[in-house]
Amino acid sequence: MLLPPGIDVEAPTASSAPGAGSGAADFAAVLARHRLAPLRRLAPATLQVNLGRLCNQACHHCHVDAGPGRKENMTRATAARVIELIAANPALRTIDLTGGAPELNPNFRSIVESARAAGRDVIVRCNLTVIFAPGMEWLPEFYRAAGVHLICSLPCYSAENVETQRGPGVFDKSVAALRILNRLGFGAGRLALDLVYNPVGPTLPPAQAELERRYRQELGAGYGLSFDRLLTIANMPIRRFARELERLGRHAEYMGLLVNHFNPLTVGALMCRTLVSVGWDGGLYDCDFNQMLALPLGAAAGRPLTIFDCEDLAALAGATIATGPHCFGCAAGGGSSCGGALA
Repeated sequence: MLLPPGIDVEAPTASSAPGAGSGAADFAAVLARHRLAPLRRLAPATLQVNLGRLCNQACHHCHVDAGPGRKENMTRATAARVIELIAANPALRTIDLTGGAPELNPNFRSIVESARAAGRDVIVRCNLTVIFAPGMEWLPEFYRAAGVHLICSLPCYSAENVETQRGPGVFDKSVAALRILNRLGFGAGRLALDLVYNPVGPTLPPAQAELERRYRQELGAGYGLSFDRLLTIANMPIRRFARELERLGRHAEYMGLLVNHFNPLTVGALMCRTLVSVGWDGGLYDCDFNQMLALPLGAAAGRPLTIFDCEDLAALAGATIATGPHCFGCAAGGGSSCGGALA
């Protein structure tokens, strides 16, 4: 297991594993045991849109199973409906674009421009190296012109950890991309640029504030790079990372770690309460993780919802949120969400 140099974190041990193989991984039951109500939706504030699973990278931890060979990509008609839905729901404050690499979808530019014209904040979840993909040299200037908020993957400040997770040469390309973005004003006080840390192996992220200080020290002194915030996100036992855990014989061990580090203080801030996730095909979900597990909104009532039959997203408030064992990934330790630690 590789950890960021100079950072200590509690690693899973055999003694933490027994709870995972029994009923202990029932998230709803654990909520009840802590006298917490079942999760229900509040009024949506964020629309997170997955533009597809095509990506120029194939990271080991990817819960989306994204990669260069994936064919799932949002169509023009679906993108046009996303734009209509944004306009029809003025209470949405943030449009959060993800993938795969969302920039590789041909509708990326029109969604960004339409959302910004409607006065919404736009987050782009960028893997950094996409700006060096063929035909994508326009991206950095477009990010600046559109005034987007970049959240960029950089799972460590050391080349060894980054390339273990993301492949050879990715660290140097990521540093080069950050230098370009810093020169354009991102992470330098004008335009927001956050970095994302994911553990390399089956362990919880270190404390976010401590790790952010180390990132600033290492990236600033070693490479002259700046950023706004570091977000620590736990790896979810879904798809590619789940298969890696099974291959290593550590799936039960990791689930035991998550279950036994359940933190009730994270529950009130879970992102699924105020976020609606849109799939590349227009399906609606409580979160990106439920999307990857095919747990759509409305499934419990026998009528899975899509953007084509839902106009008023505020009407989703009060609906029960679909939960499962993977939810412990968001509620373990300091918590985890697309916005980083929760507690």
